[in-house]
Amino acid sequence: MIKDSNWRPLPNFLTIKESTIEGLGLFATEDIKGGTDLGITHVYDPRFHDNYLRLPLGAFVNHHEIPNCKAVINEEDETLGKVKHIRIVTLNDIPKGKELTVKYVINKLDNPNWEHEYEITQ
Repeated sequence: MIKDSNWRPLPNFLTIKESTIEGLGLFATEDIKGGTDLGITHVYDPRFHDNYLRLPLGAFVNHHEIPNCKAVINEEDETLGKVKHIRIVTLNDIPKGKELTVKYVINKLDNPNWEHEYEITQ
């Protein structure tokens, strides 16, 4: 049974709206400080085709060659314990209204080394 019923798919300071980059994107609804951990975007699970289950935060962040966020692969979460996952952390201050972006490998399913490249391109 879920004890915390306050779970939200996105942090309160983010929203999804139309992007000039591609489709929909993540946008700041208030100023965000550099170094802010925005949360988990993907959880490792080998039962999925690309070995990761994408969460709402990971579904809408767009690629950019000069990103304002980075993806970090972790083996553990302080709340969830031992669980391999990917998180997003801001690289610098992000003003209200700005789209959040990450540099990532677009065709990860065609590239067996995508996870390693995803990490080192940050």
